[in-house]
Amino acid sequence: MPRYKLTIEYDGGPYAGWQRQVDEPSVQAVIERAAHRLCGTAPTLFGAGRTDAGVHASGQVAHIDLPKAYGGETVRDALNAHMRDDPVVILTAEEVPDDFDARFSARKRWYLYRILNRRAPAAILKGQVWWVSKPLDPLAMHAAAQALVGTHDFTTFRSTHCQAKNPIRTLETLEVRPGPDGEIHIIAMAQSFLHNQIRSFAGTLKLVGEGKWSVGDVANALQARDRKACGPVAPPDGLYLTAVDYTGGAKRTLPPYSAPA
Repeated sequence: MPRYKLTIEYDGGPYAGWQRQVDEPSVQAVIERAAHRLCGTAPTLFGAGRTDAGVHASGQVAHIDLPKAYGGETVRDALNAHMRDDPVVILTAEEVPDDFDARFSARKRWYLYRILNRRAPAAILKGQVWWVSKPLDPLAMHAAAQALVGTHDFTTFRSTHCQAKNPIRTLETLEVRPGPDGEIHIIAMAQSFLHNQIRSFAGTLKLVGEGKWSVGDVANALQARDRKACGPVAPPDGLYLTAVDYTGGAKRTLPPYSAPA
């Protein structure tokens, strides 16, 4: 059966997460239902990452096996037509070799966390950002973030419900940058992440931005290897899975960090 790689965008607000649920709506179930309408069978969709309830994606990747060959544009357009009432969109669909696996073939996963840092609350962006009314210092947050880059035991920064057997991960990138219109962006990249790891980073770095924590406090929290040493976990609203890189794909780089104008 031909295998297709899907690049997916979705608003995670209405869903209990990526993974199919028995009694709750999920992104996976929405796409699988659309695929069933396309081909008449019930194919299983395999994602590169299982985003939590309320977490969004602008570049999630998944693969699916269909019973017959279609052109990539046909798969994309047909699935989108069957999902027109859902905030889920297939950006691209392409046939790939049978050994491609959206999860296990992935080499890098990129996430963005958006903080709206202004006195007025979010209106248009409500549910899409974490609104923080107190002024934050992105330079201090960026400096503190560098204490987390590298290979570490991230027990402090993972959920107590995390099912990963090993808390050691290699964090390749953790950047804090001023974004447009009062936003602050946290950009993270690694091959894999622990449950709630990025939201734990965001909540901890907010304390630094407020002047409540120092770079040393973040380093000490990491070394504590104790969930109680973590700052508050940021809400899911501001988190996006933005890209997944595979062997042979274009290398993504970030421009040098610059201070806000």
